Amino acid sequence: MKAYTWNRKRTALGEYPYKVSSAGDLPDLDESLKQIGEYQRRLRANGRRSLLLVVHGPDASGKDSLIRTLATYMDPTGFHAWSFSRPSGMEQRHDFLWRIVPCLPAAGEVAAFNRSHHEAVMAERLWPVHDPDSYDWAGRYDAICAFERHLVREGTQVIKIWLNVSENEQAKRLLKRLEKARKRWKFDGADLEAWRRREDYHQIASEAITATHADEAPWWIIPGDNKPEARALVAAALAERLATMAPDYPPPDEDALSAYRTLLADRYRNGR
Repeated sequence: MKAYTWNRKRTALGEYPYKVSSAGDLPDLDESLKQIGEYQRRLRANGRRSLLLVVHGPDASGKDSLIRTLATYMDPTGFHAWSFSRPSGMEQRHDFLWRIVPCLPAAGEVAAFNRSHHEAVMAERLWPVHDPDSYDWAGRYDAICAFERHLVREGTQVIKIWLNVSENEQAKRLLKRLEKARKRWKFDGADLEAWRRREDYHQIASEAITATHADEAPWWIIPGDNKPEARALVAAALAERLATMAPDYPPPDEDALSAYRTLLADRYRNGR
């Protein structure tokens, strides 16, 4: 399996692969999805810990479809997905973490972020929402690291994914988006500027990932040119993490179960 944790000696996204070298090393996607569904239910039953999945990548890297796939067997009452675009209105009048906090997973839940608080040190460096001279990027890096350490201490595991897509593959997908009505609506003029500044964005993203990579909340770089391969890698990583968080269901209350069985048996015998 080739999912790469960020290496501070390889600090450019272009140094990481866009494709899996050998498809034979890939875990079985459906098996991983079934494990995710089972362990997510155990996580919910225990109600003590939570998991936050952060997914980033360039436009058309497959973030939506990845999250949709990961949710295949999950209990929807314990799974939530959120998407974060450019801050606007009330969001701009608060600190950059303010809009994230209400969307965090509660104990027993899994939440997936399509983009996240990390956009505040990625996209905002190219397209600021405040006076460009007012930003303290080093301060934002520190705030993100402290925020994620706090989440981990409080029982929320953090998995951060970057879908690494090559320029040629991204161009192909964006062209397909223009051809299909169900995807064409996503396109607007800002996408043109994003494409023109793709190289700048990747350099900034590389710097942000380096600054916010930590043992307790690491970044995983996923080869993203082949969507099924990327989904298989992320699903396996998510299943493995969930298995460590909730290996079994909580023990039952035997007295309550016995009383319940007796009550139901009596009603069944009496035809009530």
